[in-house]
Amino acid sequence: MAQSRVSRRDVLKTGAAALALPAFLSRNVLGASEKIRVAVIGLGGRAGGVLAESRGIATNMQIVAVADCFAPRIGAFINAHGQGQNWKGYDDFRKMIEEQKPEGVMVETTTHARGWITVLAMQMGCDVYIEKPMCLTIAEGRAMVKAARKYGRITQVGTQQRSIALNNQASDFVKQGGIGKVHTVLVPNFVGAKRWSDKPAAPVPAGAAANFWDIWTNQAVMRPYHPDIHYGWSMWWDYDGGGECFGVTGWGTHSYDQVNRGLGTDETGPVEILLEEPVTVSNTGKFAKARARSEDTGTDYHGMAKAVVGPRAKITMKFASGTALKCHLDGDSGPGLGAIFVGEKGSVEINRNEILGTPAELTKGMERTLPGEGGGTGLHVKNWLEGIESRKRCTADIEYGQRSTTLCYLVNIVRDVGKVGEKLEWDPAAERFTNCEEGNKLLDRERRKGYELPALG
Repeated sequence: MAQSRVSRRDVLKTGAAALALPAFLSRNVLGASEKIRVAVIGLGGRAGGVLAESRGIATNMQIVAVADCFAPRIGAFINAHGQGQNWKGYDDFRKMIEEQKPEGVMVETTTHARGWITVLAMQMGCDVYIEKPMCLTIAEGRAMVKAARKYGRITQVGTQQRSIALNNQASDFVKQGGIGKVHTVLVPNFVGAKRWSDKPAAPVPAGAAANFWDIWTNQAVMRPYHPDIHYGWSMWWDYDGGGECFGVTGWGTHSYDQVNRGLGTDETGPVEILLEEPVTVSNTGKFAKARARSEDTGTDYHGMAKAVVGPRAKITMKFASGTALKCHLDGDSGPGLGAIFVGEKGSVEINRNEILGTPAELTKGMERTLPGEGGGTGLHVKNWLEGIESRKRCTADIEYGQRSTTLCYLVNIVRDVGKVGEKLEWDPAAERFTNCEEGNKLLDRERRKGYELPALG
């Protein structure tokens, strides 16, 4: 049954009338406090960052509990981020949801665990904030969208630039014809994930539960414990699509999301993908800064550690409109978190809370950057909370996240099975290749027993 789009606070005011609501909706809203009760699943560095950036902005959120399958993290996380707030810690998120009955959960786990956890949380009555990339495969992402729609859940994928006013202003300018017809969009040539090479097993860290590694491994192939997997999972194909800083599913997720936002392709995708050169493994380390501040929207990010290690090759995708998306940019300049839109009247470079028009007159009257907007995470969480209250879809609804994440995985798939110079045809409605069965085999993966996606009963 789909969840009614009724305001949470309206339900609070209706008193006995709320008894007619479905049980799962009643549990989420009846007797709810003024603040929205939220629990966090996955207590790594990103979870701490999201909470820190939300303080003072997402003021109507009350964290009630946190969960991580790696027990040593729980107490440390509460001490670091929740002192004096009476958070309860769990090593099983299902028990946490059952006991605490939060209205929403933030899924800040490893990529390969997000789909399974998200669907279960939806089935248990929660709205969900999902870290990006939201899924490990295109098919898994589509299953998550179907679950959200079936259960009427409010979702927000962690592509936080959609909550930055300047990004939205510049995107609307491009989408509404400010640079004329867009014929080309340029994004960086992001690296993909590497394949794991077996190493001798290492001891499981002290304090971990006996079943910790089984739960952590989730859908992936079971391998002996190794800290390079546990702490470096975003580098490896089994667990991510290239999630390090300059990876396809790292900064690339934001970049491709900016493409869709600017082109208005939030609910579709390309129709053709071309591998332009042989795949090579980059091991260049961090790129050197290439442009002056006045000519670059990426200056604020040059100082960040960027791993440029993994498979890469230039690719061009084409949309039905004829617009070409070129994954070509090299060097540590330009929109590592965004895109350059090139049209009949010039170009607009959109990065995180930064814009640059060429010629400059194109963006005259727009701020180059907006003070106080920052990275946008706090604003993004606030937008999700507003969605929980209003039951209106968020700025980075799960369908939009699916389409942006699909672009990331199409890059990886075409690099894996494509032939240089051969155009692969993609049906964005069916989310399948029409002339590449090898590629279709990579749209999903076999899941380990016990971690199959739940049936949408």
